Amino acid sequence: MSQFFRKGGIALNDTEWIQDFADRRLQYGVSQTKLAVMAGISREHLSRIESGKVAVTEEMKVKLLEALEKFNPEAPLTMLFDYVRIRFPTLDIGHIIKDILQLNIQYMIHEDFGHYSYTEHYYIGDIFVYTSPDEEKGVLLELKGKGCRQFESYLLAQERSWYDFMLDCMTAGGVMKRLDLAINDRAGILDIPKLKEKYKAGECVSYFRMQKDYSGTEKCGSDLPKNTGETLYLGSTSSELYMCAYQKNYEQYVKNGTEIEDTEIKNRFEIRMKNERAYYAVVDLLTYRDAERTAFSIINHYVRFVDREDDKPKSQWKTNDDWAWFIGENREP
Repeated sequence: MSQFFRKGGIALNDTEWIQDFADRRLQYGVSQTKLAVMAGISREHLSRIESGKVAVTEEMKVKLLEALEKFNPEAPLTMLFDYVRIRFPTLDIGHIIKDILQLNIQYMIHEDFGHYSYTEHYYIGDIFVYTSPDEEKGVLLELKGKGCRQFESYLLAQERSWYDFMLDCMTAGGVMKRLDLAINDRAGILDIPKLKEKYKAGECVSYFRMQKDYSGTEKCGSDLPKNTGETLYLGSTSSELYMCAYQKNYEQYVKNGTEIEDTEIKNRFEIRMKNERAYYAVVDLLTYRDAERTAFSIINHYVRFVDREDDKPKSQWKTNDDWAWFIGENREP
């Protein structure tokens, strides 16, 4: 990863390294605050590193480079927190909003109705906090896709990461109800129709007991394609963990009219977890502070697409090349 910070095979000195690093950060369009949050250090410390006021250790160089590469605009795969639902064992909604979300309740809209049997809620944009007089229900936080993107902006302003937020939630006794991790495929690495065919042909080694697939629903209107994209579900949608791969470019065409070939994200692979499975994923996230590691360790544990070799047991069939590219090398099993 650090090879582009070397010239002619000779390691750069710290001054040159810092300059190359700062240039690359600007090239990626990443602010010091955003990078510092990803790296788990303060913005002030990063500023002092880039200005040469403090020495930078080899360990810090590795940490900064790994954090920076997560913002590489040419990276074929990107990670997202895409759904978060957490229940807190308290009726003090003000505490959750002020101390956990670190938002001002005065700027949130109050409604005297709710969902999931809650009786009222506060929201700002797509961030929803539900409450009820029932102590067993407590307070429920829900962030869907847009809510996660909105909350990321708040976290950045607070100089907190998702890991910091999750730790605050767990410290407050939060109970994970749902967590979705999404992998955006910008390069078209995943071929969803091909994966569906391989599954139907029995070329998938998996722990899942149930697997099903859906083709896109036909839409009315001559300006929309009949096939709105392919979707593959791995696992039962009623279980505590299942996966979903679909053609994001077709979805964006139907929703926004964006031409299929012009969409930035070609496919999306989602890991959808509830209750205990969501909790164990958060434990892993807080242990390693690496969403990519957590996501691919889960994928590799549950599913592997292979190429048929009739002279060998199925468990020994070679991993399909396209799937191997997607999961990367040396991923955690």
